[in-house]
Amino acid sequence: MNLKAILIEDESNSREILRNYLKKYCPKVDLVGEAASIKEGLKLINNNDLDLIFLDVEMPFGNAFDLLEQLPERSFEIVFVTAYDHYAKDALNEHAAYYLMKPINIDELIKAVAYVFEVKEKENKLQESVLNSKSKGVSGKLTLPQQDGFQILNVEEILYCKADDNYTEIFLENKKILVSKTLKYFEEALSDFPFARVHKSYLVNVNEVVKYRKGKGGSVVMSNGKELLVSASKKKQFLSFFD
Repeated sequence: MNLKAILIEDESNSREILRNYLKKYCPKVDLVGEAASIKEGLKLINNNDLDLIFLDVEMPFGNAFDLLEQLPERSFEIVFVTAYDHYAKDALNEHAAYYLMKPINIDELIKAVAYVFEVKEKENKLQESVLNSKSKGVSGKLTLPQQDGFQILNVEEILYCKADDNYTEIFLENKKILVSKTLKYFEEALSDFPFARVHKSYLVNVNEVVKYRKGKGGSVVMSNGKELLVSASKKKQFLSFFD
C-alpha cells in the first residue's frame, strides 16, 4: 500500500525541498499533485481520492484553516508544514496527524509519514474484515471517591469517561456519575482494562464501541448511540485494539 498525497504550499522552493525529501526518504508516498494556493488545493482535493495532504499554514488570500473550513467531511490525514509554531493548537483542533516545522527535519518527516501509513493501513484492514477485538476482559472493580466515602463500580458498566476540567463524568448505560478526579487519573486507573484515550476529552471502553467512522480525525459510536470524536494523534492507539 502506498499513500496517495498532495502538497499545498505557496513557496516553490519549499515545494521542491519537500518533494525531493519525499522521493528520497518516503518511497511509500505517491505525490499526485501540488498546489500553490487554497483555490488550487481545493481543486486537487475534489479531483482525487487522497490519503494524505502536506499543508502549509500561511498562504496568499487565506490560510490552511480557511481551506479546511470548506471540507467539513474528509477521510485523508493532514500533516501541517509551517515555520510558525503558534499554530500548533489550531492544528490539533483540526485533527492534524503531525505538525512539521520548517526547515523540515528528515527524521520528523519520516516519522510523520510512518504514523499516517500505519493509521491508514489499520483503517483499510478494519474496512475489509470482521472486527476482532484484541482487548482484554473488563472484569474488575473501580472505586470512585466521594465526600462521604467511596462508591464501588464494576468496570464493565462504564461506557466512556468525559473530561470536565478537574472533574470526570463517567457514563453508564442509564446514568452518569461526576467524580472530582481528572480524566488522566481514570486513564491510569483503567490502564489494565480495554480503555482507549481517543481524544483529550474522552476515554472509551473499547468493548462498547459499535462503529468507527473515518473523518477529520475519525469518530466512534458507542453502544448508547453517542458519537465521540477521535483525535488524529490518538487514532493509532485506538486502532491498535483491533486486528
